[in-house]
Amino acid sequence: MKVTISDIAKAANVAKSTVSKVLNDSPKISQETKHRVREIMKQMNYTPSSIATQLARQSSYNIGLLVDMSKESEFLNQFFYNIIGGIESVIVSLKYELTISNVQHSNPEGHFLNRLVLSKRVDGIIANNSVLTEDLSAELVRLQFPFISIGELAGSAGWVDFDNELGGRMLTSHLLEQGYSAVAFIGGEEKEKIFTHRCNGYMQALHQSGFTVHKEWIVNCKANEHEGYQAALKLLQGENPPDSIVCMSNYAAFGVLQAAKELGIHVPSQLGVAAFDEYPLSRYTTPPLTSLNIDTFKLGVASGHLLMDRILYPDNPPRHVLLEPELIQRESTRRNS
Repeated sequence: MKVTISDIAKAANVAKSTVSKVLNDSPKISQETKHRVREIMKQMNYTPSSIATQLARQSSYNIGLLVDMSKESEFLNQFFYNIIGGIESVIVSLKYELTISNVQHSNPEGHFLNRLVLSKRVDGIIANNSVLTEDLSAELVRLQFPFISIGELAGSAGWVDFDNELGGRMLTSHLLEQGYSAVAFIGGEEKEKIFTHRCNGYMQALHQSGFTVHKEWIVNCKANEHEGYQAALKLLQGENPPDSIVCMSNYAAFGVLQAAKELGIHVPSQLGVAAFDEYPLSRYTTPPLTSLNIDTFKLGVASGHLLMDRILYPDNPPRHVLLEPELIQRESTRRNS
């Protein structure tokens, strides 16, 4: 037998109108009452029939996850499937399904705005900020359509991301704690937000510890094996070589390790190497890499929660969530253990 609002009101010893206000997150209801009523909802396994409000607006009970199929990196990696799992873990309990759809920037008729949004085939959208341009974001805001960006996005949009600035501080501080004193940074395009945040964290850690930031030790390049290798060769053979390197990715770090081996530089006694991203190489390199674990399942969970909040409580302001990465220490920096 289906649990109703009346059942919840009776169990909580409140009026039905109070339960309705809790469902709509009314500021007139105290946090204590909201918590008590929501706990009873969980205990009684009460699912708002996407709360009558949604029925009134003909809910599709579908969430769209946008992917740019022209970029293999968007969908042919573990991160993508971890994000899917995280989103699914949130929306399934609310009777929603996930639809994965190609953004199709180049096809106006097949574009997701026409296929999904204007046709009301989905109730909300989640997409990486490489897909959701600022113009598309502005249009979705104008249409008052719920959406969440995975990755920081300018404007009045909700987004979730890992704290890349904190990550830069964590990796650099770790190297300094291990006794390194000349830390370089390799990888990342100069105008990319993710590079800016990570490099800012790197510079903050150096400043906070009283070290000078050497601009020649910050090398912008694609964060891949080849360019990491080339950048490391140049730095390590220069007049003023660093004794440690923070890498934009573990692919770039793999190139750095190759360069060090070729030059006869021992890691970690002569050179410390640390990298963003745990997947896919960090534990398998020689020596294994110290890296930051960026849990993309958590990224999916957080984006799912944010989107459902936007759908169920459209009057609430958009939220921005920064998740904390985890430092995993391995042999590539272990000098003081």
